Amino acid sequence: MLTQNLGYPRIGSQRQLKKACENYWAGKIDLSELKEVARAIKEANWQTQLDAGIDLIPCNDFSFYDQVLDTSLMLGVIPQRYTQVLSQVKTNGEIDLYFAMARGYQKDGLDITAMEMTKWLDTNYHYIVPEFTAKQEFSVFYENVYGEYHSAQKALGKKAKPVLVGPVSYLLLGKEKEEGFDRIDLIKKLVPVYVEIINRLKQLGAEWVQLDEPCLALDLSKKEKEAFEFAYRAIANRVSGVKILVATYFEALLDNTQLAVNLPVTALHVDLVRAPEQLDEVLSLIPDQLQLSVGVIDGRNVWKNDYEKSLQQINKAIEKLGADRVIIAPSCSLLHSPIDLELETAIDPEIKNWMAFAKQKLTEVAALKQIAEGNNELLDANKKAIASRRSSQKVHKQVVKDRVSAITDADAARNSAFPVRQQIQRERFNLPSFPTTTIGSFPQTDDIRQLRAKFKKGDLTLEQYEKEIEQATIDAIRWQEEIGLDVLVHGEFERNDMVEYFGEQLDGFLFTKNGWVQSYGSRCVKPPVIFGDVSRPKDMTVRWTQFAAAQTDKPMKGMLTGPVTILQWSFVRDDQPRDVTTNQIALAIHDEVLALEKAGVGIVQIDEAAIREGLPLRKAKRPHYLDWAVKAFRVTASGVQDNTQIHTHMCYSEFNDIIEHIAAMDADVITIETSRSQMELLHAFAHFEYPNEIGPGVYDIHSPRVPTTEEMVSLLTKAADLLPAQNLWVNPDCGLKTRKWPETKAALENMVAAARQAREQISIEA
Repeated sequence: MLTQNLGYPRIGSQRQLKKACENYWAGKIDLSELKEVARAIKEANWQTQLDAGIDLIPCNDFSFYDQVLDTSLMLGVIPQRYTQVLSQVKTNGEIDLYFAMARGYQKDGLDITAMEMTKWLDTNYHYIVPEFTAKQEFSVFYENVYGEYHSAQKALGKKAKPVLVGPVSYLLLGKEKEEGFDRIDLIKKLVPVYVEIINRLKQLGAEWVQLDEPCLALDLSKKEKEAFEFAYRAIANRVSGVKILVATYFEALLDNTQLAVNLPVTALHVDLVRAPEQLDEVLSLIPDQLQLSVGVIDGRNVWKNDYEKSLQQINKAIEKLGADRVIIAPSCSLLHSPIDLELETAIDPEIKNWMAFAKQKLTEVAALKQIAEGNNELLDANKKAIASRRSSQKVHKQVVKDRVSAITDADAARNSAFPVRQQIQRERFNLPSFPTTTIGSFPQTDDIRQLRAKFKKGDLTLEQYEKEIEQATIDAIRWQEEIGLDVLVHGEFERNDMVEYFGEQLDGFLFTKNGWVQSYGSRCVKPPVIFGDVSRPKDMTVRWTQFAAAQTDKPMKGMLTGPVTILQWSFVRDDQPRDVTTNQIALAIHDEVLALEKAGVGIVQIDEAAIREGLPLRKAKRPHYLDWAVKAFRVTASGVQDNTQIHTHMCYSEFNDIIEHIAAMDADVITIETSRSQMELLHAFAHFEYPNEIGPGVYDIHSPRVPTTEEMVSLLTKAADLLPAQNLWVNPDCGLKTRKWPETKAALENMVAAARQAREQISIEA
């Protein structure tokens, strides 16, 4: 019986990769120094997995930015606009081209927008979306995969297992950039390149190759299923002497089970954490010889594995297949997990005993193999930890449970319909057409971060800290007034993270010091851990919002994070349904909204950036989720007066299939990311005839480039062609926390100028 891992975090235990990439982009280190940081991270990762006793250890799972972008560069899928970068940059050409595709490029006389970015299935990890044309060609453009395997082979020997994004999922996760063709038809051109790559890896000594095909767990068309059959039949016919493992995760195979188990490969991986119920069907259909990798360790959460529960699944597979055809593994790549629980010294020891990070999950994989082979001592210790969590008084609060049970439909409704509220709000705020605002946060400079760090260490008193934060807030307000923004924000200088900040003030949460996970590129987040029933013991944002509002005569937005986003961007309890936890959070945010309104705040933004992210991957499971997710948002906004304007924000989401539920949220104003897609995402709102107000982003904040006024006017014109101009707001795609002040100021000044031009050039019909 083998053990394997599908992927490991690549940021480094102290976020070394983040710091190195950002220093490289800033010109503070050269490429050799960047590569040295990467080498050290990879070698440490391999050694950790080797020490844990893992039999098949992934390589090529490291990435400077994103594994899908790596695949695009490897395959030569480079949009035409970036070829100028290669001709312009004489050194470091390929890596600078790579970063230009991810981040845009605005120097050397060039001004090129970044590629579109979206969520990796239902996670908070973002990938760079491949762009395909009708005449798309594929070839091995970037040969880094071979170097990655060579390095891993030296460190690991036969245990090194190259990992690639599978050919069908790669196509399905991309987009057609021309009309008149279906990207899945490119499979016949793409597969020969995969054959070439796999054969070269075999020549270099690879015994196993892992192909990630998460799209096997999605709803597939007949043509897409045929693409899987074609691709893997062609690979089997033209590749020999290397074992192919196809990995699926995040959902059950369901109607794709027959297809998946009959692919001509050596092994199939299935996620038995997200979909334990699929094991019986997989075992009933699995053909002779196919090995089964059982993903029993949760790769996306922080809770210790219940060995008894996992062993039931492992033993069921062994009974059917024999031990030599079973591989024990995490459910998915450990990319989505923090790195090492041993680095956490301040967590309550009782709760820490319930937890496992990536390094500990490797140990759990090895332990399950030992227990399956008869080591019951490991099982007994695990039983005690699981029982401790189930019975702990730190987890359960009856008063919170009772309040959730008492929620009714009336607790999820505004007083009046939107048209009535809209008129009342327009009279109250008297904003111009195309009103301008930002999404909430302003750049978190080194000075602000150091200030917060000094306060946490006790080097500053509360009075000293708050005085500095007050001054930063006042400066931001004065600057917003100077450039002419219409609805202001206070900048969130007192906040570390849009979820962590609230979790720190809610009961039922705990926090790590080093529990970082990658969100995109160099952007890392440190999700809170929801370990118990959630409640709000006191006001969370009123003090700072009220202070900011007192500094200006212009409207000031109160900024909150919505319940689904707090849920999605936390490590959540796995001992009760997700909707129960969400409703607990919703009631806490509801209380904060009412407190802000009572304090005189007239506009409150409740960000639900992750509501699309939480959508089940299978369409049949979506209605239930959408019902409780939308209701939870409505609970947060219920009870306010009609003249209180409720905003929400969503980013990097496709809305076509959930637009009616977005409308059912009944926010007065929604802001969304649209600049990278050139307003493409607005078509769903236009087709639906979305009735409420909307702010389509005109400034891509995930790129350092500064968009011109003309560029933003063009985007606003596209938006006005699709939606009523009188309902349009003007704003960036997302919060500005990760940007630098010079580019932020230049971009927002251009944005305000664009709004003024739009007022002159675009007619507003009553």
